[in-house]
Amino acid sequence: MRHLRITTLEKGWHDKDEILLHAAFQLLTDFVEQEQPEKRTDWNHSKAHRQVWKEVKSLYSWWKDVRPNRKDPLDDKRIKVPPLRTRKVPGKDLTEVVEPDRKKYADYYRAMKKHLRLTQTWHQEDQRNLHRLIEIRGHLWT
Repeated sequence: MRHLRITTLEKGWHDKDEILLHAAFQLLTDFVEQEQPEKRTDWNHSKAHRQVWKEVKSLYSWWKDVRPNRKDPLDDKRIKVPPLRTRKVPGKDLTEVVEPDRKKYADYYRAMKKHLRLTQTWHQEDQRNLHRLIEIRGHLWT
């Protein structure tokens, strides 16, 4: 039995949608790096072959070079992160989170807003590229 080693995921729990994305692109990476299709396939055989090879190279480049270099604004070490504070709810056996001062932590809240927008954009980009990979999966053999 052959096992797929996903090198882009750290150890620990990952949701299935994330594993699916990384597994699919690990297969593409293994195809490009281990099977060396540029040496074993005549990608100039037809217009369709040329288009597929262009797509393989584009997706591989996106996965290896573009996607890993995404910059999350929350990773900026200069941004002061508000402490998590709680307080007892009067008359109950519960606690609630105390909202941090939005003026004092304005940079953090701006970064959080940008982070949420980028997360959505990145998810859509991942989805589009996963679809592109699925479209060419029939050509990933040597």
